[in-house]
Amino acid sequence: MTDGVLNQPPELGEVNLWLADPVVASSGVAGSTELLRIGAIAGSHDFWEWGFQANRNEPILHSFDRAGHRADVVQFHPAWHQLLSTSVGLGITSIPYQVGASPDAHLDRALRAYLVGQVEQGHMCPVSMTYAVVPTLRKQPEVAFEWESLLSSRTYDQTFGPPSVKRGVLMGMGMTERQGGSDVRTNTTSAVAIGSGGPGGEFRLTGHKWFCSAPMNDAFLVLAQAAGGLSCFFLPRWTPDGAQNPFRIHRLKDKLGNRSNASGEVEFEDTWARMIGEEGRGVATIIEMVNATRLDCVIGSAATMRQAVTQAVWHVGHRKAFGRNLVDQPLMQNVIADLDLEAQAATSLMMRLATAFDRAAFDDHEACIKRILTPVAKYWVTKRCSEVVREAMECLGGGGYVEDSILPRLYRESPVNAIWEGSGNVIALDVMRVIAKEPQAFEAFLTEIETTGSSSLKGPVDALRRTVADTPEPESVGRRIVERLGILAAASALGQFGSDEVADAYLTSRVNGDHGAMYGTLPGSIAVGAMTSGAFRLIEAAKA
Repeated sequence: MTDGVLNQPPELGEVNLWLADPVVASSGVAGSTELLRIGAIAGSHDFWEWGFQANRNEPILHSFDRAGHRADVVQFHPAWHQLLSTSVGLGITSIPYQVGASPDAHLDRALRAYLVGQVEQGHMCPVSMTYAVVPTLRKQPEVAFEWESLLSSRTYDQTFGPPSVKRGVLMGMGMTERQGGSDVRTNTTSAVAIGSGGPGGEFRLTGHKWFCSAPMNDAFLVLAQAAGGLSCFFLPRWTPDGAQNPFRIHRLKDKLGNRSNASGEVEFEDTWARMIGEEGRGVATIIEMVNATRLDCVIGSAATMRQAVTQAVWHVGHRKAFGRNLVDQPLMQNVIADLDLEAQAATSLMMRLATAFDRAAFDDHEACIKRILTPVAKYWVTKRCSEVVREAMECLGGGGYVEDSILPRLYRESPVNAIWEGSGNVIALDVMRVIAKEPQAFEAFLTEIETTGSSSLKGPVDALRRTVADTPEPESVGRRIVERLGILAAASALGQFGSDEVADAYLTSRVNGDHGAMYGTLPGSIAVGAMTSGAFRLIEAAKA
């Protein structure tokens, strides 16, 4: 029969993403009942369809209204609003800052973002920035008092209007300019005080941002040059008197991925804003927001890796080749086990970092871990993402390369978290600054790896200490050092959140180097068949 369809895996369909995950489902974290519910929402047919629809129907910029008045509004497909309404309603923008938040609120929130982010990453950009802005905003209590209740709302309000008419608001951010990129100290946007100025004072900003994340949002943190140097400002789309603030969106970026989300080039012309934090301390002020968004880069990449592996596992569990299911063939078992190992390491590292965010305010050790693990995890996990997705796509062959599969979208999405919030060299230099200027944080980090992971980690940790001490120009080998820190930290995190079998396999292949340059090169001593069949059974059970 020419129209017969044979040997094609069934659609994965609805699946509880919490139950399908080998790390989170067995973690025993607080709130797991609610996370079980969210896993079903994220894996539902509706959420899946919203993700596809929002990416097929990209945002449209309307610079003017029909009469010719300046508008600067962005139009989105209804699916985008459904995604945002769901994630805001689940508290992913707000849980850690709500009254009565649990001691594990950042971890709880990270796991919620991890579940929904497996299906659609674009809408997580405004969600992330809204979550991330609160610690920075609290540096200026009078501004936080005016805005925090709306930022913490679980109601998504798509109305384009002043905060007085809204039930909830979303945040954006603008730091980079054409001439500087990551070198934000070269910014040329100027800030002129209205009256006395100073922290909390009113300013007029004139300049541009070459990359403004989520320009459709209600307010932004931006950097501009005041009389006392580069400073941080809170810039809303509407002024206190209810007028539309001059905020010209010149164009939306035509990006490789993250296409459901709008990113734009914007211009300010006497645009009203308020200073946040000390004048001349803009980078130090905004860095709290940046660090929180770096946590979300780790979450997003871990989520993307997990969904890619889930798709690959489901396919090989049902597809036959050369007389046997792919899941039963030793070479494919090695590939799947290797990919799953990488995804579990990323998830474990994400969970350890979120735990540090929960504890850093009252625990000096956790503050040290947060300081160094944030850039280390951001560097390592985000850079592993693209290779995992590409190899998972190859498990499906040609079927994984066509847009009916989610894998092409995951692949386009996969580089973004390595680029945003500081690309590789910026992050590596951040780690090297910690090593040089905050040796207690570096030592606390290494000590934790030695004491919470396998005893066999002591030798590699000592070797890394010697490398750092004996290298005359550590910056020149910064990436090498950060990569090794990432691997050792992942091994330690798997010792806390993963199974003994997986932790041992990671030690053998990644730490001790018994691994090739590609995935699917695990040594014969690792039980790849058991790991692969276990991953497949987990997904099947999550569909029941």
